[in-house]
Order: sequence, then C-alpha cells, then structure tokens
Amino acid sequence: MIARGFLFAVFLAGAVGMIGQSASAQTEPGPTLSTILKRGYLACGVSEAPGFAQPPAGDKGDWTGFDVDFCRAVAAAIFDDPKKVRFLGLAAKDRVPALQAGWVDLLASAAPWTQSRDSGQRAIYAGASFYDGQSFLVRRQRSFASAQDLSNVSVCVQQGTSYELELADFFHKRKAPYEPKLFPTFDGAAAGYDKSQCDVLTADTSMLAAARTKLSAPDEHAVLPDMIAKAPRGPVVRHGDDQWLAIIRWTLFTLIDAEELQVSSANADAALKSEEPSIRHLLGVEGDRSAGLALPGDWTYRVVKHVGNFADVFERNMGQASPLGMERRANALWSKGGLMYAPPVR
Repeated sequence: MIARGFLFAVFLAGAVGMIGQSASAQTEPGPTLSTILKRGYLACGVSEAPGFAQPPAGDKGDWTGFDVDFCRAVAAAIFDDPKKVRFLGLAAKDRVPALQAGWVDLLASAAPWTQSRDSGQRAIYAGASFYDGQSFLVRRQRSFASAQDLSNVSVCVQQGTSYELELADFFHKRKAPYEPKLFPTFDGAAAGYDKSQCDVLTADTSMLAAARTKLSAPDEHAVLPDMIAKAPRGPVVRHGDDQWLAIIRWTLFTLIDAEELQVSSANADAALKSEEPSIRHLLGVEGDRSAGLALPGDWTYRVVKHVGNFADVFERNMGQASPLGMERRANALWSKGGLMYAPPVR
C-alpha cells in the first residue's frame, strides 16, 4: 500500500507539473497573434456591402460597417487601439484563398455558414455575428404581413442561385401558385422589382435592406419579418491555431454579453466600479481574462470602451437610424426574442 501511495503521489505531482507547464505555455502568443504583434496591426478581410463594409469615400476617410467594427474590436483587444487594423476588400472567390495564403489574419464574415464551408475549406467559423436569411421585399400597399400571405404573385429572383431553389421549395410546400421572374444578377432583379416587373423581390434580408435604399421610393417598401432559409454569417479563421480562434470567438461573445449587461462605450469607465459580479468579470476587474489568450487582462474592457457592445455596432451600421433601417429581429438578444446568445465572460 505504501509503495502504491508513493507511486500515485509521484504521478500526481508530475501531472500537476505538466498541467502547470501547459497553462504557462498557453499564455505565450500563438503563431497568428505573434505575427500580428510583430507586424504591428491586424489584417482583416472584408466583403464590400452596404452596412457590412464600405470603403473610404475619400483619401482621408475610414472604412465603416458592421464587419469593420468587429475588426476594430479585435484590434482594440490586442493593441488597445481600434485603428491598428488594415482592411482588404475581397471578392467572394478570393476570401478563403486570401485567408489561407496569410494575406489576412481574419475574415470578418464570409459566405453563409454551412457544413461544407466549415469543414471543407480548412477554415473555421468562430461564431454567428449576424443571423441572415432569405426573405421578401414587398410593396406596403399590398398589405402582406408575412411570407405566408404570398400567393399568386410574381417574384424577381437571381437565376442559378440557392434563392431560386428555396423559392421554388417554399411555394411548392404550400401548394401556392407563383411566377418566377429570373434575372442574371441580383442588381438586375432589384431593378426589375423597382420597375414593377414583379410583385416581390427575394434574397437575404441584408441584401433586401440594402436594395430598398436604392429604390425610387424606399418608404413604400418593407422586408417581411419571416425567413424561408437560414444564412448565418460570422468571422472566419484558419484551422490550426486554437488560441486565435478563441480570441475571435470571445471578442464576439464580449460584445454580446456587454449588451446583455448594459455596458457600452459610454459607461464602460463607470462600470469598472460596479459591484455586480457579472460586470466585474466581463470587464476584467475580477478573474483572469487573459488565461490562455496571451492578451492583457483588461482586453475585454478595451473592446467595449473603444467599440461598444453588440447593440452599438448593429444600430450605427444597420439599425433604424442607419441608411439600411433594419430591425433587430433574429439579431436581438435571446432575452428579447432574438437568437443572440453568448456564454458568460468569466
């Protein structure tokens, strides 16, 4: 018994030592973070689209958009400076190749999250930052309250896309007659709708919101509230660097949790003095927020202070006061009827 006890004690001491070494090693910057720190800025790939990422209007302007703000949040976490990021506008076909080649450290968002994209491109989605999906743009005078009201309508849709297939499935399941009006591009479909060549326009809600702003009379049109297909979007990183994946994932979770706890850039400093445990954990007043991430202990505070919370990012780029005028809907917090839910930062 003594021998067995002695051997177990030796084994346990060795195991604890190995765990300690592993924890210590995790505090060192991984390959992606090391490259960024040495370079002095974050390289972020974005797809130019209204609300998501728009390039500077002039030589002295800045990139703006929902995805742009997420990149700035990551830069704030690393450098305490949201401006230490350079943006690379990428076409759809170039996004993943640019990530794999190391031209960018992060794709702020890519094509909608699917199994094949997540597992077949040596890239991994860190989370869902925007719940998009196919819906319909209609004229308010038609008084359509939801997609279920659509019957005997003509629908403008981009040919050869998943939108065309989902549209056919939607009406087939309901046994409702409709007439597809096919166009080679989405812009063409939107123009056809504006010219009354069809009753309804279909695509993802974010695309419809952007198309609505370009119509001859935007206020006379509305995006229906229900979606007939899912298209979640979010930040994407390369396989093989778990630390970097965790940094991106928890930057997103920090934005969401900050909104739930009502901590924003406007009150972040005051919130540092809060007695609420959840807020103290969120901002790094209590607990070790840097464990395993090789970031400063106040990195979560930096994110909120410089960029705000999820509501701040959404509203200024896509919300009711922005040109897109989108409602939160699926992108509202889980406690307010939406899908935005994040594990606690603690």
